[in-house]
Amino acid sequence: MAYSPKIMPEFGDFTKLFAELKFPAMPDMEAFVSASRRNIETLTAANKVALEGAQAVARRHMEIVQQNMAELTEAMQTLSTAEAPHAKAAKQAELLKLAYERSVENIKELSDLIQQSNTEALKLLNQRFTEAMDEVKLLADRSAKA
Repeated sequence: MAYSPKIMPEFGDFTKLFAELKFPAMPDMEAFVSASRRNIETLTAANKVALEGAQAVARRHMEIVQQNMAELTEAMQTLSTAEAPHAKAAKQAELLKLAYERSVENIKELSDLIQQSNTEALKLLNQRFTEAMDEVKLLADRSAKA
């Protein structure tokens, strides 16, 4: 494709554009460092909440697996004692229905744990973002007055 000034302006135009921009003076370094420290603390706290949530999900998932194994063993024993084929079929259907319902409940429980963890982490990040925007506004106001 050939160069066309209508499609892609020359780099000189960008240089001119940036030269015309008025950037504010460097903000107070102490305030900048303090804000950066609070940002890092908030990210650390949010990561901790997310990690604790993941650990809780993993623990609960392991409990569910253990529970399912115990229930499977019990179901196999129950099915081995039913005599008539139609009694076995009815018992299998009942056990499958219970297993399905429990699976849905377990998935919802794990999903709720994940959602709770994510909500807590995002709340921390949103709160810090709001504070950071207030800080930027305050610094801009100070720069305008100076």
